[in-house]
Amino acid sequence: MSPDPRSRALSALSQFLVSETSFGDALLRVSEITTQAVPGARMAGISMLGEDGRPITGVFTDPEAPEIDQAQYASGNGPCLDAWRTGAVVVVDDVDKATERYPEFADACRAHGIFSTLSLPLLASGDGIGAMNLYASDRNGFKAADADVALDLAAAASVVLANASAYWSAYEHSANLSEAMKSRATIEQAKGMLMAR
Repeated sequence: MSPDPRSRALSALSQFLVSETSFGDALLRVSEITTQAVPGARMAGISMLGEDGRPITGVFTDPEAPEIDQAQYASGNGPCLDAWRTGAVVVVDDVDKATERYPEFADACRAHGIFSTLSLPLLASGDGIGAMNLYASDRNGFKAADADVALDLAAAASVVLANASAYWSAYEHSANLSEAMKSRATIEQAKGMLMAR
């Protein structure tokens, strides 16, 4: 008997090594694992801060995801932003019933054939570092069990993302330190040559 989707996904995440892949590839793999583990999910995207300090969909399994997300970034209002801000799961069972709360987002969803969404906060040390957004073509596309699985994966994804960020920060710091040491050695050589004269 094969393991359930949650076990398969968590197993895949536990074997994932950040050092063997780029940050973008790490995010994409986490998104793919999650869409495979949640049957109702047609696509996924991860919202995070861009270099300009504004939310972007940094990685996505389908190019429609950032187009939908852009509606909430432009308006400052949407389920992924709420999940990110509050640290709580936000489920939209039927986008037609969310037009009052999220009008721009609901319009963008319908334009792309999306009728329900599941937004999960990504947290590191209690702070929001983004949100994972799952999109379904059906109304009520996500069951309670799907939300449980996705929440477990979002927690695991948060660890992977935080570790990836720490790894690449340490790598850059090490590279900068190595450059500084090379410069220091050149300076010491020059000082030695001046003293010899």
